[in-house]
Amino acid sequence: MIRVGVMGAGGRMGREICRSVVAEEGLELVAAFDRSYQGMEIGALIGMPVEGVLVETDLDKLLDTVEIDVMIDFTVADAMRVNVPKVLKKGIAVVTGTTGLSPEERAEMGKIAEENNTSMFHAANFAIGAVLMMKFAAEAAKYMPYAEVIELHHDKKLDAPSGTAVTTLAKIAENRAPMRQGMEEEYEKIPGARGGEYEGMRVHSVRLPGFVASQEVIFGGLGQTLTIRHDSISRESFMPGIMLAAKKVQGWKGLLEDLENIMD
Repeated sequence: MIRVGVMGAGGRMGREICRSVVAEEGLELVAAFDRSYQGMEIGALIGMPVEGVLVETDLDKLLDTVEIDVMIDFTVADAMRVNVPKVLKKGIAVVTGTTGLSPEERAEMGKIAEENNTSMFHAANFAIGAVLMMKFAAEAAKYMPYAEVIELHHDKKLDAPSGTAVTTLAKIAENRAPMRQGMEEEYEKIPGARGGEYEGMRVHSVRLPGFVASQEVIFGGLGQTLTIRHDSISRESFMPGIMLAAKKVQGWKGLLEDLENIMD
């Protein structure tokens, strides 16, 4: 059994992860960390029987008292900067979907992992459909290089654009030359109306209640458009990818990124 801890266990995503770990064959939930719910049984939070696992708000104490093989982190960037290095320095592997860190920051955490003979896996999106959406978008860019990205998330998300959008843009950019899109003379009557810019492509972030995570990539060509869209209807969509990463993350040293790199 792989002994799993969850950071941010009291949040909506954290609770869903805890439920999935409990239900997943080969994984055992042994630790729950959250800034709230000190001493509460995690089973009471997730509505499932879990024996002997209480929520801990002191990460140092948790790491010193519980044997953990893999820690799953879905918190926020500021918390990750502080907490994940502590976990890695204990020789515990990390699976994370937290966005908002730069590639350089993630690389530095990967270096910490390697120095401590452990591993870290990061993905901007753990939904299988989202991986396919990015793959298809990168392929389409070879033939239709004019593209814009619209990503739509719940209104509690802190970073914009999303990690998935940034990853998508980077993958598209591998298959097209940087170029300006739109008229040279265009201007914004409301600042930001044209969205952010990445190598000439525009990206737009929507934050509204009701969304979980959605993204569409719109390509334009002569007399035609192509739209590639993925929707996560619920957080359950991320669970198979997260469970897969939890089972595989101990198979290397240092940092590995992107779900497609561990999918069979």
